[in-house]
Amino acid sequence: MYIEQAFKGLIDSWRYILGIVGIVIVWQFLGAFPLLAALATKEGGMSAMMSGNITEMSNVLGSNTFLFFMLLTFVFGLIAVFLVVKFIHKQSLQSLTTSRKKIDWKRVSFSFILWSTISVAFIFLDIYLSPEDYEFNFQLVPFLVLAVIAIAMIPLQTSMEEYLMRGYMMQGLGIITKNRWFPLLFTSLLFGMLHIMNPEVDKLGYGILIFYIGTGLFLGIITLMDEGLELALGFHAANNLTAALLVTADWTAFSVDSLYRDVSEPVLGWDMLVPVFVVFPILLLVFSKKYGWTNWKDKLTGKVLSKEEFFKLENLDNG
Repeated sequence: MYIEQAFKGLIDSWRYILGIVGIVIVWQFLGAFPLLAALATKEGGMSAMMSGNITEMSNVLGSNTFLFFMLLTFVFGLIAVFLVVKFIHKQSLQSLTTSRKKIDWKRVSFSFILWSTISVAFIFLDIYLSPEDYEFNFQLVPFLVLAVIAIAMIPLQTSMEEYLMRGYMMQGLGIITKNRWFPLLFTSLLFGMLHIMNPEVDKLGYGILIFYIGTGLFLGIITLMDEGLELALGFHAANNLTAALLVTADWTAFSVDSLYRDVSEPVLGWDMLVPVFVVFPILLLVFSKKYGWTNWKDKLTGKVLSKEEFFKLENLDNG
């Protein structure tokens, strides 16, 4: 009963409208101010800022500095989500995170380790099979700076996206529409569309949105089936962290001092689509077996309980 956890706070529609507006203002405007201020002090920074081109801004500031300021916007966003939930909805962080009595950090760790292992294996397999597509890019000091920034801040970035999409919006839309399928599909589509300005889309075409929307759908499914955000939090952090540290390219959002640089001609190939249509379904089976998921249809497409029904079941469970 993850969506119904919203009943533990205040659920008026105006609160969600005010909350979303507040989060966007803090995330996209206040959060971007340090980045804009840093660009304004550099030669060519104003033109890069006006263009909105991520590659140009990264070139002006340096990849690691730009990464820090870009991730800082998400830190502002995460703080905004937590403040909105606490002060506008009077809801606890625990009930925003999970339907369990406490946050299950073992689930976060398992998901993180599992996807990190798979991601690293896929990356090095591709390097082994197509060595001509990669250059060894290791430089000790820039890589160490990258590692510190990435390890400290990427989990905050991915957590902000999860708490906003699969947490706040999933619960709010579920309460408003009184079903599970709409928030699942809407947040998946929105998650994909938020990546439409990424450099990858410009290079690979709109077909890459299949990967982003598919990833959002996968994260939404594991959130609803597992009745909490823990697996999604671990998976998303592992995905972005391994990508940032191991492989970069001039045309990606994370164009940084990674271990390897992809120098191949960017094309939308199997490596972008296999995760969505092969790997993610297998992971759903793995999670399902480990955590004993059942009743898929009702959990993914069924109706959301009323407030009275939810608290009646809560009282029975506690009794």
